[in-house]
Amino acid sequence: MATQPHLLVDEGDLTDIALLPGDPGRVDRIASHCDEAETVAQNREYKVVNATYEGRELTICSTGIGCPSAAIAIEELANVGVETFVRVGTTGALQSGIEIGDMVVASGAAKNEGTSKRYEDVEYPAVPSYDVLSSLVDAAEANDEAIHVGPIASDDAYYAETDEAVDDWEAAGLLCVEMEAAAIFTLARRKGLRAGAICTVDGNLVEGTQKGTDTEDDELPEKAKNNVARAIDIALESATEL
Repeated sequence: MATQPHLLVDEGDLTDIALLPGDPGRVDRIASHCDEAETVAQNREYKVVNATYEGRELTICSTGIGCPSAAIAIEELANVGVETFVRVGTTGALQSGIEIGDMVVASGAAKNEGTSKRYEDVEYPAVPSYDVLSSLVDAAEANDEAIHVGPIASDDAYYAETDEAVDDWEAAGLLCVEMEAAAIFTLARRKGLRAGAICTVDGNLVEGTQKGTDTEDDELPEKAKNNVARAIDIALESATEL
């Protein structure tokens, strides 16, 4: 198989599991929690690192912002043998009482984006794999970490989110909004692969605090910045069991 055109990786270069932050800078932060790490490739929004955590070999790959670039990452990672995908990101809360720094494990993602609709009808669910979801929950409980588990929204248009849209998401019981999970879940399911997502809250849209994106960690509120590290640890612990 030819070198993948965006990730610049070949079959055999990577491991069977990939942690997927949006921000290339956060690849290095995840790698810093590992025992060993080596950069495999870097191009555009994609940085790919192989690492070892407690004896478990894994890959860390940034996806950039949004479902289109995340879908490219999933397609090319799957082409070279990756079988399990765990998004590790940030998110904006949609329910009162979910605080900055809280962590959310997604049980499904509303398709408020265009990418997954190019693959299938919007009625088909964008859901994580049960074993990845349960592994993230188990890892959080093992670390005595409180998390929120439930449905989220994936949205394309960060600057076009209206008060009406936020009110509708809140009324539907969606916990938070981010920009990649729906495509990651959809593509993994269609390919017979596994996916899940854990995100740290960096703002609450219904309470009027800072809206969140997958930004440089230095731009995050302090509590969110600290808990990104805790979410990374949960994802890494989960990876050892998957």
